[in-house]
Amino acid sequence: MLFRRASTCPLAVAIIGLTCTSLASPSALAQPANPHDAEIRSLMEMLGHTRIPTEAQISPDGSTVAWSVRTSDGSEIHLSSAIHPSPATEKIVDTGTGATGCTNEQPRWSPDGQSLAFLSNCTTLISNPDQQQLFVWSAKTGEARQLTHVTGNLDEPAWSPDGKSIAFLFVENATRHAGALDAMKPWSGVIGEEGIEVQRVSAIELASGAFRFVTPSNLHVYEFSWAPDSSHVAIVAAQPPGENNWWIAKLYTQSVGSGPAEYAADRDRICGPPRSGTGCGVSRGTGGPITILDPQTISGPLRGLQIAVPRWSPDGKQIAFIGGLMSDQGVTGGDVYLIPATGGEPRDITPGRAASVAYLGWLSDDILGIAEHTGGSTHLTALNIDDGRDIPSAEETLPETIWANELTMSVSAARNHTIAIIRSSFERPPEVWAGRLNELKQITHLNDDLKPLWGKTENIEWTNEGFHVQGWLLYPRNYDPAKKYPLIVEVHGGPSAAVTPRWPSVSYGGVPFSALGYFVFMPNPRGSMGQGEQFTQANIKDFGYGDLRDILAGVDTLEKNLPIDKTREGITGWSYGGFMTMFSVTQTTRFHAAVAGAGISDWKSYYGENSIDQWMIPFFGKSVYDDPAVYAKSSAINYIKNVKTPTLLVVGDRDGECPAPQSFEFWHALKAEGVKTELVVYPDEGHRFRDPGHQRDVLERALEWFETEMPAN
Repeated sequence: MLFRRASTCPLAVAIIGLTCTSLASPSALAQPANPHDAEIRSLMEMLGHTRIPTEAQISPDGSTVAWSVRTSDGSEIHLSSAIHPSPATEKIVDTGTGATGCTNEQPRWSPDGQSLAFLSNCTTLISNPDQQQLFVWSAKTGEARQLTHVTGNLDEPAWSPDGKSIAFLFVENATRHAGALDAMKPWSGVIGEEGIEVQRVSAIELASGAFRFVTPSNLHVYEFSWAPDSSHVAIVAAQPPGENNWWIAKLYTQSVGSGPAEYAADRDRICGPPRSGTGCGVSRGTGGPITILDPQTISGPLRGLQIAVPRWSPDGKQIAFIGGLMSDQGVTGGDVYLIPATGGEPRDITPGRAASVAYLGWLSDDILGIAEHTGGSTHLTALNIDDGRDIPSAEETLPETIWANELTMSVSAARNHTIAIIRSSFERPPEVWAGRLNELKQITHLNDDLKPLWGKTENIEWTNEGFHVQGWLLYPRNYDPAKKYPLIVEVHGGPSAAVTPRWPSVSYGGVPFSALGYFVFMPNPRGSMGQGEQFTQANIKDFGYGDLRDILAGVDTLEKNLPIDKTREGITGWSYGGFMTMFSVTQTTRFHAAVAGAGISDWKSYYGENSIDQWMIPFFGKSVYDDPAVYAKSSAINYIKNVKTPTLLVVGDRDGECPAPQSFEFWHALKAEGVKTELVVYPDEGHRFRDPGHQRDVLERALEWFETEMPAN
């Protein structure tokens, strides 16, 4: 991302003497005629009607589920009975301001179940209508009150166990969401020194309304967890900039003591002008952070790897967390570790486990509940911390994707072990479910009228070079075994991730191709999560080689057993999947069309262009300056003369994870080599597209590319 925008064209385009098309209005782009246009429109319309629950939080007594759902003009929070769910008895929680077209989200129950904290921009503040604040709704009065009056980005509120405070992640005066997926700020000024935003744990006391920073300004916090006595938090944090340094984050504990009121001059800056009765004050915790674990210096299998989901044990003696090779913050998978809350040697309680744990929570001092990737499915179970073994009476495997909040495979649990989750699969749109693990009830019916327009799902397993590999296959809609069908291979991002079945959105993905008559193959090759750390780490220093051989072996398996037209096979993917698409077409002519989303063509130049270079060290072993050969080995641009496959490239112009120059470089090389190609750059987009028009355009454009380049005989 080494350019600024000049009007609608990235400067990088002008520098190399090329042209670009403005995507400020996607309709301005010329679209090729397509015989499936009507089907595509119908599919896009159906996907656009999906109502997506974003949170599901069960009350401490297991009786009520608070859930949030996106609406056409914002989001809203509902309360439903977990025992006798019925739309007729649902309640809607809001701020009571009467504001419309705004967002209420991230509901969190108080420990006593009598209050609900949530974030909302449904305030009376006209000067900054997008600013969210923290509110608390009372079950007794049915009214909500605003707790914070801050300027910045709030996220992930969490009640203290004693119910007296609420902590949350806070970026003061934020100009963008924290993290590498969102659009980076345009480059200007002194790079790396100006405009760095730090996400900190902050807290507010309910009784006094006093606001305080809990963590210091020199640590960017990614996750936190309260100690059971409400005196400390455990944090996963690193020095700024936050989007780059998660891969070297440490585990700390931090006092949440009120301390003396410091820098009182900041009162107006944090709380706004004085208001009668607000009780707003500013203070700082009494003690600095204490380092509990540094994966960069520790010995053993955790050295140099990543950590996530810290959870303090009920007795306060130890902290559980997940450690493993992870390529993206928020996409968690690895082994379960325990470490004394005062520091010491971490203990891996799941070594050799043929799965990737993604989420955990304490059920008692001796038992952890976990959610994990098992193959391409979700497995829920409980572990005895003494030996790491499953407790057989409480487990279930779901060929689905689940979540309860922003964290991968998150689960909301009550004291009686009742849970609430959102479930989604290729066959089932997302809905909230709650109950005991093996007795889950459907709580919401947001999408009862939606039925899949694509074909059936099949779990595919094969072996290659000693690895057991798994993937998902979608059959063409209205499948007839007497006919031959084209095949699209979609490679997931990461690489430390896994495809689990979920209902598609309008944003880019492979499922819609099934609705147009394609087999869609979504493999989880080596490097993926779901089969343990040895499998996840199997593509270190080997990007594009072993994982591609796994994928091609999977395609061989499909060709042997299904009526696939070998002259109409294509490949696509986003992020790491975009790299794999670029690399694949340099290694084989098996694919007859390709679409690379936010890909990487040259790992050597990428190292100096991206905003997250720290992620590369665990995978390549050293920096590009210390071992350029290992980066060159996996760079698609070095094999560009092998490419014959027509390739479409799409990318956001402010992508910090996979910067646009990587797509420019590949596109320019294909043009020079006479290979049919097209590059589409989407303005003001990061790695994850936010604009609904752009999300729709990139999917339609990819569908039409494959239809055009792999026409039916």
